[in-house]
Amino acid sequence: MAAERTEEVERSFEVPNGAILPSLTGAAPGLVMGQASEIALDAVYFDTADLALARRGVTLRRRTGDEDAGWHVRLPVSSDVRTDLRWPLGARSASVPKSVPKSVQAPVRAWVRNRPLVPIATVTTRRLRRPISDETGGLLGVLCDDEVSSVRLVGDRLEQRWREWQVGLAAGGPHDGPALLDLVATHLRDAGAEASPGASTLRRALADLAPDPPRGVVVHRDSTIEQVLVGRLLDLASHLHDHDRRLRADEADTVHGMRVAARRIRSALQTFTPLLERDRSDRLVGELRWLGQVLAGARDAEVLGRRLADQVAEQPAELVLGPVAARIRTDLRANERTARAAAVAALDDERYFALLDELDAFAEAPPFVADRDEPAASRLPDLVGRDAKRLRRAVAEVGADEEPHARAASLHEARKKAKRLRYGAEVAVPVLGKKARRLARGAKRVQRALGRHQDATVAREYLREQGVRAHLDGENGFTFGRLHALQDAEAQRAEDDFWREWDDLPVRRVRRRLARR
Repeated sequence: MAAERTEEVERSFEVPNGAILPSLTGAAPGLVMGQASEIALDAVYFDTADLALARRGVTLRRRTGDEDAGWHVRLPVSSDVRTDLRWPLGARSASVPKSVPKSVQAPVRAWVRNRPLVPIATVTTRRLRRPISDETGGLLGVLCDDEVSSVRLVGDRLEQRWREWQVGLAAGGPHDGPALLDLVATHLRDAGAEASPGASTLRRALADLAPDPPRGVVVHRDSTIEQVLVGRLLDLASHLHDHDRRLRADEADTVHGMRVAARRIRSALQTFTPLLERDRSDRLVGELRWLGQVLAGARDAEVLGRRLADQVAEQPAELVLGPVAARIRTDLRANERTARAAAVAALDDERYFALLDELDAFAEAPPFVADRDEPAASRLPDLVGRDAKRLRRAVAEVGADEEPHARAASLHEARKKAKRLRYGAEVAVPVLGKKARRLARGAKRVQRALGRHQDATVAREYLREQGVRAHLDGENGFTFGRLHALQDAEAQRAEDDFWREWDDLPVRRVRRRLARR
């Protein structure tokens, strides 16, 4: 069952004993606080025994007692914003259910992997809820006065009670979210409350077991080479996890996003290869390549289907002989469904979970064989220079190949090397600045021209195959031949564009160009 998705904007406040919830009526022109209503909420929070979700600021709970009763997965967006995924409660009525439905587990599998989810805390809340409206009666948000009781179910059992205030904005309401939050926060602080940014009900329930909130790595001119790699891996792993969740939910364009994230991680490891233990880095690169291959089928069928559908639609009607569009659409959609199912199945494979474990270990403590504290500015020019040298060699191979199939293969190899240079230069941008950015942009233009050539090459081979099938089925193969000729022309244009972009790419003396003077 698909989840209902909402964006929640809220802020919590610690409240001293005896504090009185202030009225917000008149706090701003037209602002009105309505009458209180009382509700009782019961929630059970789930996580792995080692709190894999809590370590990433993610919560999974089953809550009853309100109109949004159900299973919830809450994903952090920023300090005040959460993405909330909700599923109905289902038939189970146990106050502390023993298992989590598979549909609810899906969005968090990239973090949970194959470990069981167990109850880690129960929370009971007596809530006084007051609506905040504008002068027309339009709901802006809700101010809640909560008396909370929690029981920690992991580690030593711990029972706690506390009071907190919480302000939440109405989804899609006609208001400036940050401004309203700040306004309410000012009045609550004047009443004795203290904002608790980043805090959550679950973190308070877990007390001393609560993991530190996740932190990124801000890369700058003076970062060490380790900080650059760790920052890159953490950022890309986050993208990989997000696309994992979206792919399991069957959202559009997620295969491509996940494949790109895996490719970028692999490229970063390859760029940093001279500094790392080869056995571990090569093994992780190999597993990321496997993941990319698993995802490739669905993405390739999707891209090819769009390309050919557009080209068939552009042809004069009198030149489309036979059920060309239907044949292509039926075949490629079947291929895409089969490949997508294989990709989703791979996400539940032990091999994939082992890959994620190794990626976590790499990001936490990269296995450097060089000085991990060396300034990145002194090392990155050499690393990116190696990628540039590989691209120059690949382009030289293109010039040496005259046979069409060999030349196409050489161009495809050059494309991969251009992509690696682009990604390597992008890693260096926060440290090396404009020169790295120019290099990345130039490599991207080369890569895109070669990508167009590769797309035309793949389409050309597919059309030849479909033309043969159409002929054997007694259909007219003329249109397939015409489309094949269009791919020939596009491939030649793309190669011409590649050579023009190549001439403009500052790919020589890259080490010297990037080195800080």
